[in-house]
Amino acid sequence: MPKPLILVAESDRFSARARTILGEVGQLHLGDLDRDALLREVRNCDVLWVRLRNRIDSQVMALAPKLKFIISATTGLNHIDLAEAQAHGIRVLSLRGETDFLREIRATAEHTIALALALLRHLPQACAHARSGAWNRDLFWGHELNGKIIGVVGYGRLGRIVGDYFKTFGARVLAADPAVSAQAVSSGVQKVALDALLEKADIVTIHVSLDETTKGFFGREQFASMKRGAWFINTARGELLDEQALLAALQSGHLAGAAVDVLSDESSDGMNSNAVVRYAQTHDGLLITPHIGGCTFESVEQTEVFLAEKLRDLLSVATRNPQPSTLSPA
Repeated sequence: MPKPLILVAESDRFSARARTILGEVGQLHLGDLDRDALLREVRNCDVLWVRLRNRIDSQVMALAPKLKFIISATTGLNHIDLAEAQAHGIRVLSLRGETDFLREIRATAEHTIALALALLRHLPQACAHARSGAWNRDLFWGHELNGKIIGVVGYGRLGRIVGDYFKTFGARVLAADPAVSAQAVSSGVQKVALDALLEKADIVTIHVSLDETTKGFFGREQFASMKRGAWFINTARGELLDEQALLAALQSGHLAGAAVDVLSDESSDGMNSNAVVRYAQTHDGLLITPHIGGCTFESVEQTEVFLAEKLRDLLSVATRNPQPSTLSPA
């Protein structure tokens, strides 16, 4: 039986350990593919490994009749058409639901803290100022995390880690999550309703999973309920927000600032047409990073090895017992 063809569509800095594992179980092809190249290369592959550059939709899947697995080392899967994958009998392997493994993957939580500090201490502007040769500290008076009230919206794995990080700075942490009981939050964290959190928090940070029930859940009503002069952070998914409502809250001065690592129409081709990006180009109060929350050497290495091992085990089972159910959608 020939080894399956495994196509890694974005292989820049792909884990060497993961490459070794994949090379043992399949014919490994490493690429750096834009959309057109992906559509050409996917035709004969059995396994497609992606990051976030390309949307894996019906067009991709229709061109790949042999495709059995799509792999993405992410918890969010809005870049993959899951219904289409199920219709094609393609199993999607990701980090979604891998709670035990993910407890020690901290990159996005750390990035949330970095964005908070960048907002409160005007770090991008101060760096640009000093880089220009200027040296006026009085332009960059900021605020401390110590003593602030932090509102964590979504108290799953990442929300819990973020809340604990903020506590180490001396902040008071509130958490809103209907799926979590008051007894299940960390010591020193107070479980409250979302309305109460928005009313009291100096910083609101979003850590909610994206699905049909949460898409666009944070909009004009929620921003209006936030304390005037508060800050807002989103490192989860852009589709969770009404982005026009975010811009309105910034333009009116209701929010002191915001920082986002995600946008609803992310594209590796560029984002100059995005209204949020255009606003940030002329307003220092909005910071944007290009979905780099999980982009650390440590977290990428761990997650790619984890999923390579999971694929190896599944392929081993399929080889020993090639039943149709083995490759059925998760």
